[in-house]
Amino acid sequence: MTKLSYEDKLKELGYSLPEPPKPIASYVPSVRVGKLLFVSGVIPLVNDRLLYAGKLGREVTVEQGYEAARVAALNALSIIKSSLGSLEKVRRIVKLVGYVASAEGFSEQPKVVNGASDLLIQVFGERGKHSRVAVGVIELPRGAPVEIEMIVQTK
Repeated sequence: MTKLSYEDKLKELGYSLPEPPKPIASYVPSVRVGKLLFVSGVIPLVNDRLLYAGKLGREVTVEQGYEAARVAALNALSIIKSSLGSLEKVRRIVKLVGYVASAEGFSEQPKVVNGASDLLIQVFGERGKHSRVAVGVIELPRGAPVEIEMIVQTK
């Protein structure tokens, strides 16, 4: 039995990689230093439009935030593929940082960021297990509910 590629695994899960999102300010999508790839913050854009807008605990539900984090992770994976040429060059997802635009009193940031974490583990298996931070913030670019950044070890 042949092992599925990471992109085939994504397809099996019902996902496809979008075009890599373009930076919305003065930065690059990723920087490679040695065997580490640092992926800039990515928001949940679908065809250059936010999947959801607003704050968790007010305009956006935990379930919608989870989905937004998953879409942001797919956008990050498209940046990784663009940077490395193939997702097969990923050795390990090292760290994920998730920022969650939160209404006052909202404290379920970890459940929201699980949308990205769960996807990475589904696609990469053990190599997708990572260290993580889930932080509540007041505002994110374009009114996004979630922004993620990643550090990836490459082959």
